[in-house]
Amino acid sequence: MTVLNTMAGLACGVLSGYGIGGGSLLLLYMTQLAGVEQAAAQGINLIYFLPTSAAALISHVKNGLVERTAVLRAAIPGMVTAAVSAFAAANIDSNALRRLFGIFCVAVGVKMFFGK
Repeated sequence: MTVLNTMAGLACGVLSGYGIGGGSLLLLYMTQLAGVEQAAAQGINLIYFLPTSAAALISHVKNGLVERTAVLRAAIPGMVTAAVSAFAAANIDSNALRRLFGIFCVAVGVKMFFGK
């Protein structure tokens, strides 16, 4: 299982670097195939996100693909929302959290499928 976990982490890291949603896929892998509880998987995913997002950010800044004004407008609301969500996730039943995450994934998929 360790080799499979490593391969899943590497694949999701590459996808994260391209902005494809590797973190969401990693959550699905951990909860559905690796047997990790939802709240623990989300915590692992947050820690995993730090180095992968830093590497992607360096690459995107280097290539001139980052709009600094957009970053500034999104950073504070993003940090506040992350803190509130982490608190909520720590206080919600794991099964309810799994269902909410599933609903979120379906909603995002529908929006992407039918959006412009």
